[in-house]
Amino acid sequence: MTQRMNIAEVAPEGYKAVLGLEAHVRRHVDATVLELVKLRASVLNGCAFCVDMHSRDALAAGESARRLFAVAAWHDAPFFDERERAALALTDEVTRLGPDGVSDDTWATVTKHWSEEETANLILAIVTINAWNRIAIPTRAQPPLDV
Repeated sequence: MTQRMNIAEVAPEGYKAVLGLEAHVRRHVDATVLELVKLRASVLNGCAFCVDMHSRDALAAGESARRLFAVAAWHDAPFFDERERAALALTDEVTRLGPDGVSDDTWATVTKHWSEEETANLILAIVTINAWNRIAIPTRAQPPLDV
């Protein structure tokens, strides 16, 4: 598969806007949770480029391979604390918006473990990785073969 387009070159202002969101969430969301959220959304969306990037980034930051593999089945995996589980549940529901949006149960769980401001920034993080996935997938961005 060949990459179709480099959006950063073709639409640099729009790309910079998404980078601005990325910079915001990196400053305001716990780095461990952020990588879990990025990996989970990318798995759900089938974004090979982002799955590769965020798994490598998380490993480089000290995350265990076992937890990263378990992101695919986080509901049944015992490796995540309640705060992380709430973030992953929200990631699932925001990424796969159904007709009713985010369930009241998920919202209640998230707001039990995350403050209002933290929840807002978590939502922005989920929106941002979904934007990156929606840039990488149609343009067929390819993960590097040699890293």
